[in-house]
Amino acid sequence: MQNIEPFYNWRHLYIASKDKQSPLFGYKNSEVIYTHSLYNFVIHPQWDSIGSETLFVKILYVNYQKKFTVIELLGEWNDCINNDIMLFKTNVINSMIFNEINHFILIGENVLNFHFSDDCYYEEWYNEIYKGWITLINFKQHVLNEMNKISLHKFMNQKTQWVNWRTFNPNQLHKLIEKEAY
Repeated sequence: MQNIEPFYNWRHLYIASKDKQSPLFGYKNSEVIYTHSLYNFVIHPQWDSIGSETLFVKILYVNYQKKFTVIELLGEWNDCINNDIMLFKTNVINSMIFNEINHFILIGENVLNFHFSDDCYYEEWYNEIYKGWITLINFKQHVLNEMNKISLHKFMNQKTQWVNWRTFNPNQLHKLIEKEAY
């Protein structure tokens, strides 16, 4: 787990801890000290905490003019025990919605499991983004299967699976998703 780093090739374009509008403005990551763990495994120090013991994020990019963000996720998305969607929505998403972000690209290739509770926060999130959307990219099939047990596909698009997103810059990725999925 300590070797799984968040994507860093867009750091010359955006750093959430330096963005005054970001929910992670001022967040400090160590370059060498491993401060967070997922169960008994330490994780790379560049992942950002949202207050959950099992789900970590990295806001890779935000474009306030085009109203979109790209967020990479790591861990176990556990709504049953940790209410991760509440923490994610409250500590990250609400601030973005306040700043008029209404297109959310969530990269989930490092989400290991999903445990559902109900769909209330997902529905609330979806209803708050006027003319917006939420897209899941590269989530593992078993994670998507669990999400679909409570019909999250009503709120989160899953049509863009297995996109080689690292080959695009963030604006190209946004344009590709809008073209293919919406």
